Amino acid sequence: MSFSAATGFVVLFLSVTVGQDEPAWSVKYDRSQICALRGSTVMIKCSYTYPSSVDGRNAEVKTRFWFTKGNNQVPVDLEKDSDYKSRITYESTESSSILTIKDLKQRDSAEYKFRFITNQPGGAFTGSPGVTLTVLDLRVQVRRSETQTELKCESSCDLTKPPSYVWFNKGKKMEEQTSSILVSVRDGDRYSCSVKGHDLPLTFLSCPPDAPRPPSVSVTPSDDIMEGSLVTLTCSSDANPEANYTWYKEGEEAPKASGRNFTITNIMFKQRGNYSCEAQNSRGRYNS
Repeated sequence: MSFSAATGFVVLFLSVTVGQDEPAWSVKYDRSQICALRGSTVMIKCSYTYPSSVDGRNAEVKTRFWFTKGNNQVPVDLEKDSDYKSRITYESTESSSILTIKDLKQRDSAEYKFRFITNQPGGAFTGSPGVTLTVLDLRVQVRRSETQTELKCESSCDLTKPPSYVWFNKGKKMEEQTSSILVSVRDGDRYSCSVKGHDLPLTFLSCPPDAPRPPSVSVTPSDDIMEGSLVTLTCSSDANPEANYTWYKEGEEAPKASGRNFTITNIMFKQRGNYSCEAQNSRGRYNS
C-alpha cells in the first residue's frame, strides 16, 4: 500500500491467486449440417461439459436424451416419439453421446438437439442450435443415344462416402450394383434403384423417357355417319411422359381441338374432310 500526500488518494495493489476454471455448461456437435439418403443410417455425435460441483455439491448427470419436438422446457425424448419407434439408439458416456437413426424417412428431416439433466437444482442444459438433418431421396438421371439408354442413380447430397447402389427390374433385384446401368432404348421395363442393404426400391423409373410413337386414330361410330349425329375421334400414342394431343383438319392451319378425344356434336355436311392428331411430349412430336 502507498500513500500520496499531494492528492490524498490511497492506492491499494491487490493480488489474487486464480485456480483452474471449472468446465462450463456446454454441448458441442461434430457437425451442424448433415445430409443423408432415405433408407440409410445416420449417426449424430456430440460432446458435453458441466461443472463438477455447484455450491459445494457434486454434480451428476441423471438424464440424457435427444429431441426434435417441443422446446427446452418441454422436449419430447426421441425414444418416446412414435415416429422413431425401433429406429433409434443412444450411446452415451459422462462426456459424449451418439444418436443413431436407422431406415431414414424424409420426415426425419429436422433439427436435432441434445439435452442433459443433472442432480443440481436447475442443472439442465440443451445444446442449441442443434444439428440440422436433411433426408433426400435418390433420383434417376437418363442419358439416351440412338441404341441404348443409361440410367444413373444419384443424390443431391454431398456424400463423403458414396453408397453402393442396387438396381431392380420390375421389383426383382438385378446383378448390377453400380451407380448406372445401360438398357435398350426401346425397353419398357420398370427399373428401380436403392441403397445397398435396403430391402425395397427407393426410386423407380417406369421406363426410359421416349418421344411419342406414331398415333392411331379411331372413329365412333365406325359405320356411316349421318348428318346431325354425334361423332368422336380418339387419338392414342405410346409415349413417356404421356403425350398431349392436338387435332387438325386438312386445309386449315388453326387447331380444331385439344385432348385425346375430339367430339363433334350435330355434325354437318360441310364438316366432312380429313382429320389428323398430333401427339407431343418433352421428347418430341409425331403426327397421325
